[in-house]
Amino acid sequence: MNQTYDYVIIGGGSAGSVLGDRLSADGKRSVLVLEAGRKDFSWDLLIQMPAALPFPAGKSLYDWKYASDPEPYMNGRRVKHARGKVLGGSGSINGMIFQRGNPMDYERWGADPGMENWDFAHCLPYFKRMENALAADPDDEFRGHDGPLKLERGPATNPLFQAFFDAAVEAGYSKIPDVNGFRQEGFAPFDKHVYKGRRFGPSRAYLHPAMKRQNLTVKTRAFVTGIDFNGTRANGVTYQRNGKTHHVTAGEVILAGGAINTPQLLQLSGVGDAEHLRSLGIKPVVDLPGVGENLQDHLEAYIQYACPQPVSEQPNLNKLKMPWIGLQWILGRKGPAATNHFEGGGFVRSNENVDYPNLMFHFLPVAVRYDGKKADTEHGFQVHVGPMYSDARGSLKIRSKDPKEHPSMVYNYLSTEQDRREWIEAVRISREIMSQSAMAPYNSGEISPGPSVQTDEEILDWVAKDAETALHPSCTAKMGPASDPMAVVDPETMKVHGLDNVRVVDASAMPYVTNGNIHAPVLMLAEKASDIILGRKPLEPINADFYRHGVHSPDAGTLKA
Repeated sequence: MNQTYDYVIIGGGSAGSVLGDRLSADGKRSVLVLEAGRKDFSWDLLIQMPAALPFPAGKSLYDWKYASDPEPYMNGRRVKHARGKVLGGSGSINGMIFQRGNPMDYERWGADPGMENWDFAHCLPYFKRMENALAADPDDEFRGHDGPLKLERGPATNPLFQAFFDAAVEAGYSKIPDVNGFRQEGFAPFDKHVYKGRRFGPSRAYLHPAMKRQNLTVKTRAFVTGIDFNGTRANGVTYQRNGKTHHVTAGEVILAGGAINTPQLLQLSGVGDAEHLRSLGIKPVVDLPGVGENLQDHLEAYIQYACPQPVSEQPNLNKLKMPWIGLQWILGRKGPAATNHFEGGGFVRSNENVDYPNLMFHFLPVAVRYDGKKADTEHGFQVHVGPMYSDARGSLKIRSKDPKEHPSMVYNYLSTEQDRREWIEAVRISREIMSQSAMAPYNSGEISPGPSVQTDEEILDWVAKDAETALHPSCTAKMGPASDPMAVVDPETMKVHGLDNVRVVDASAMPYVTNGNIHAPVLMLAEKASDIILGRKPLEPINADFYRHGVHSPDAGTLKA
C-alpha cells in the first residue's frame, strides 16, 4: 500500500536523527525516516559502551565496510572507511569526540558566493541550540546549556594527560579552557558524546524521544534504491524491506545518508554527471557534474610510545580483564569502559602561512589502533595527528545501476605539495612535544613509526603505508549558488539545483571540511536546515568575538598558571 508523507528522510543517522525530531515537533507534518541499518538497541554493548568503540568497525552487523579504490599516492592501498549500518548512523559507532571546528572554518564557508548566511555568526546560534555543554561556564556566550545533546568533558585525569598538556606548553603552545569556546588554538580536555558512562549520540538525543509522536514513522532495515521522479519533481521513494519492494509518496525528499550514500543515491536516481550516468544506462534527470566531486576527508596517523610507568590503560586491553571491566560498566556505568578515552588534545598552526590551526592532536593513554590491535608494550600511549584542511580533492562515482554495489571512491590523499608538507610538519611537531621534559618520566621510546624514520621522505613513506582515515568523508554535494558549475545544493533552501523538492542535509553539503571531527558540524547543519525546511525565521546571528591569531594577543584565552 503506497503511503504518503510530507517529508521522507533518507537516512536515520546523525543528520536524519535531528531532522526526524525537528520536522515532526509541532505534530502538523507527517515524517518518515528510512534507515537501511538495524535498530540501535539499548542493550547493545558495542554501541552503548563508550570504550567498545573499536569493535563495530569491520563488522557487517554495524558497518557498511566501504573502502577507497587503490590510492595513487599511498602505494595503491585501499583505505577502509567504516560507516554506521545502524540507527544513529556513524554517530552510533564513532569515537564520540565533539569538535565544532574553528570559527574561521565557517568564515571560509561564508566567504563563498551565496554562502553569506553560513558564516560563524549565523552558525553559532545553532551550535548553542543543539547542545547541553555540562562542563562549560554557564555564562559563556559560545556554549549552549538547554539543547538535547548532553556533552561531558574529559576528565583527562590520567597523569599522562597532564604530562602531555605540560609538554605542549613547554614546546611553546598554550593551555586553554575549551577548544569549542572563544579560542580553539591550544590544548585542553575535549568534550564528548558521553553521558553518565554511556554513549549519548544523536539517535538517543533526538530521535528516540521523538518516536512516540504519531506523525513520525521510523523504519529500519529499509534500503532505499532510488528516488522516483516525474520530470524534475520527486514523486517519492522506492525502498526494499523484508525482501519486498515498497513505494512511498513524498511531498519532499530529504537526503541525509552522508557523504558516500547521498551522492551515490543521487547518481542512481539520474542526478549527476550526465555523460557518466548514460555510460551506465541511467537516464539523466538533471546534469549536475558536481555530484560526487569535491570529496574531502581527514587522514590521520598514530605516533605510539612505550611508557616505563604503570599509568597507562594498556593492561585493560588484556582479554582476561575484559569481563570484569564489562561487569563494572553493566552494573554501574563506571570503570575503564565508561569513557571513549579520547579525553584531550589540541590544535596548532604548523607554519606561519596558515591563519588558524591546520593540525589536530588527539592524545590517548593507551597504544592501540582503531581496529583494536594493540602495540606490543606493557604500558603505552599515542597521539593521533594529521592535517585538518588539506587541499587534496577526490571523487565518488557509482560503478553500475546496482544500488548495493559500493561506489568507486578515490580520496587522493598525499596528492598535493601542501598536504605532504603539512604531514611532515605534523610528525615533527608531535615528536617535538613528546620530547619535552614533562613527558620524560613517561616516555621510554617511540614505537611507531620508530627512530629509524627521520627524513622527509621516510616520514611520507611511513604515512603512505600506515595512516588511516579519521572517518570524516564530506563535501560530495557541496552547497553553492547555481552559477557555480560544481555546486549541488542551494545554500538558501538546501534544495538540489534543478530539482523541485529534493534537499540534501548531511556532511556531503559542506563546501569545505572543518578542522576537526565533523560530527558536531553535521548536527549544526541539520539544526539550521530544519528551520530552512520549515520556513521558519532563522535564529538571530551572534557576532561573538573569537580568537584570531595576529589580532588578539598570544595569551588571549589561555589558562593562567
